Amino acid sequence: RIFVLGIGFFTLCFLMTSLGGQFSAKRLGDSPFTIRTEVMGALESRGVLRRMSDMLEMLMKRMDILARLENSTDFHKGDEARFPLDRFQPAAGLMERIQAIAQNVSDIAVKVDQILRNSLLNGKVMEGRRDQCEVPRDPKYPDCAGKVEWMRARWTSDPCYAFFGVDGTECSFLIYLSEVEWFCPPLPWRNRTLAVPSPPPPPRAQAAFRRDLARLLELIGTGKESLSFMKKRIRHLGQQWLRAARRLEQRLAGRQRDQKHILIHIGFLTEESGDVFSPRVLKGGPLGEMVQWADILAALFMLGHSLRVTVSLKELQSHLGVPPGRGNCPLTSPLPFDLIYTDYHGLQQMKQHMGLSFKKYRCRVRVIDTFGTEPAYNHEEYATLRGFRTNWGYWNLQPTQFMTMFPHTPDNSFMGFVSEELNQTERQLIKANKVSSMAVVYGKEASIWKGKEKFLAILNKYMEIHGTVYYETQRPPEVPAFVKNHGLLPQHEFQQLLRKAKLFIGFGFPYEGPAPLEAIANGCVFLQARFNPPHSSLNHEFFRGKPTSREASVSSQHPYAEDFIGKPHVWTVDYNNSEEFEAAIKTIMRTQVDPYLPYEYTCEGMLERIHAYIQHQDFCTASSPPPSPKTKSPAMQSPPSPLALSPNSTHLVWSPSAGWAPQAWPPVASLQVWLSQPQHTCTETCRRHGLVCEPTFFRFLNKEEVFLQLSIACDSTEYEMNHLYPAVAENVRECYLQKEPLLFSCAGYNPKYRRLCPCRDFRQGQVALCRDCL
Repeated sequence: RIFVLGIGFFTLCFLMTSLGGQFSAKRLGDSPFTIRTEVMGALESRGVLRRMSDMLEMLMKRMDILARLENSTDFHKGDEARFPLDRFQPAAGLMERIQAIAQNVSDIAVKVDQILRNSLLNGKVMEGRRDQCEVPRDPKYPDCAGKVEWMRARWTSDPCYAFFGVDGTECSFLIYLSEVEWFCPPLPWRNRTLAVPSPPPPPRAQAAFRRDLARLLELIGTGKESLSFMKKRIRHLGQQWLRAARRLEQRLAGRQRDQKHILIHIGFLTEESGDVFSPRVLKGGPLGEMVQWADILAALFMLGHSLRVTVSLKELQSHLGVPPGRGNCPLTSPLPFDLIYTDYHGLQQMKQHMGLSFKKYRCRVRVIDTFGTEPAYNHEEYATLRGFRTNWGYWNLQPTQFMTMFPHTPDNSFMGFVSEELNQTERQLIKANKVSSMAVVYGKEASIWKGKEKFLAILNKYMEIHGTVYYETQRPPEVPAFVKNHGLLPQHEFQQLLRKAKLFIGFGFPYEGPAPLEAIANGCVFLQARFNPPHSSLNHEFFRGKPTSREASVSSQHPYAEDFIGKPHVWTVDYNNSEEFEAAIKTIMRTQVDPYLPYEYTCEGMLERIHAYIQHQDFCTASSPPPSPKTKSPAMQSPPSPLALSPNSTHLVWSPSAGWAPQAWPPVASLQVWLSQPQHTCTETCRRHGLVCEPTFFRFLNKEEVFLQLSIACDSTEYEMNHLYPAVAENVRECYLQKEPLLFSCAGYNPKYRRLCPCRDFRQGQVALCRDCL
């Protein structure tokens, strides 16, 4: 009896599960081209419903027979009679339920029958229409016919087309090109609901400064040495991040900040890009990129934004909603992220797998780019025509979407990293324990030491030399015997070495790494070589192929340390002059310096900077285009220029009486317009006036009247694509304005031209932000 009841109950569960399974798969909403598949699925479902109805009826009959048999036995006598009756009360209830379910299943089967008849009828109508599709001739969709032709020949080249329902028919091409892509007009016979005004989006969640880093460490994941390195760094600086977040929170005084949904895809750590960094973490390989990524992760998390972190292509495809196939189709749904931080490897992977969606959403991308990308290399057409094309450029992004490790090119945004801050007690201990005759060489790879015997011999006369060169079994032969080599040190042990040393000396490579700033922050003097002539892509193999010329800007191993810090913390000398080199060592040994760290490389400085970028940088809203190159008629009067001569008549400023100020960031009140000398870039021109070149301001001075306000006579004015424009060729009195906004550039010079340069002020210790930028 109990066995039969159990069998009945589990049979019912199985039947209901089967029914649910028939309807749990995606149905007509999956694709507009699956009507035949869906009809077959519906026919099968009708059969299942009928079988369920029959089985339920059989089960009910058998339980009724069982009840009659039990009532005919002698087991119901005496006091025990109540026991079987009590046991069969639930059975009676179960039979009633089975009877009700059977009736419901029967009703459902009737309804499915009706739906099937209607579906088959509509399917025949649909098939008739599918056979009658013609390519529309609509001037609003000039590419439609060409795209249909392409689909006829290539629709099987990528499974993603079949995923979206393309089946080789003309109508399926047109439906795809009008509803998935946007090259053809909508088909009038398609079932399309009337456009109803969508309700206003719900209020965005507000970002709140975080109080704990544990969740971030979970998000980063495991499985790679590089990830372990980044997590160790985040833990080590955890308290500094927390203190910095509290200070910035107090300064912002409860200002509302929308929480952004951010994807961080570290492309160079994916297996598809080779992941050359992870195996070299423990062998002295470059760690600068991983230092920066660790700090970016920490800053974004502490600011209170919602993060997703990926280091694999599969994870990237999953988070983006990439359809199955080879990457030629758009994403299956709108991009769920407000911002994406990635690198050049990740950018390439996104372009390969996002189809047309990449062009649609690339304004949300921020590219972490150590050495920067200049506008001349970023503009695909211009780079190809003018010989600026490299393996890493030609993306046609806004140049400020590229984010660098150091502020060496104002055309890009300065992302940076952080160095450890010292408290007052630590600073005093360092000053007391400094060894004035101890030097540490910058360079963990033995190749850096090759050919440096002359410098090392001079240095050895005055100082005990320490190295941190990686080796496995035998001491590298490039490192002289008088050097005390510690091998590759963990970060905290390297910090202790710097806290004792007086001098941190570079031999010209690596360029622009984080170690010199860490040394200066720990009380060392940084000694580096002056490059004459400056290194660039024109004369040095390292920069060749990178999307930046760096003309005249790499005058030393670490230009930021030379230009923004300088003496007494940074000494830049000619290593080919032995006397100058030796004299610098003697002076450094006598010079007392305190630990120093620029504010922009503190945790608070980086939080402040990234907060400002997230709040104010918007590359998805189109800015106003430059003026039309067509000649103006006398009846067309330009509005008065908002620029005015400064009191000393040397440059232009935004006029207080302009009566209007555009919604711009940085604010236009910080703008100053200067005319460069023929041999100077705009970067150099602004720096000579104690300012920073600001490329977003070029649009305000790309006007003919600006030349007149600076008393420049133009016999002719031309609009052209050139990364040096706007500019004037004074010898022939020809003025040039910029035709392509993506080519506005602070970099580059030509002796023929004097350039119009947009400059701005900057906050002390925070060159990326103007005084009123917060």
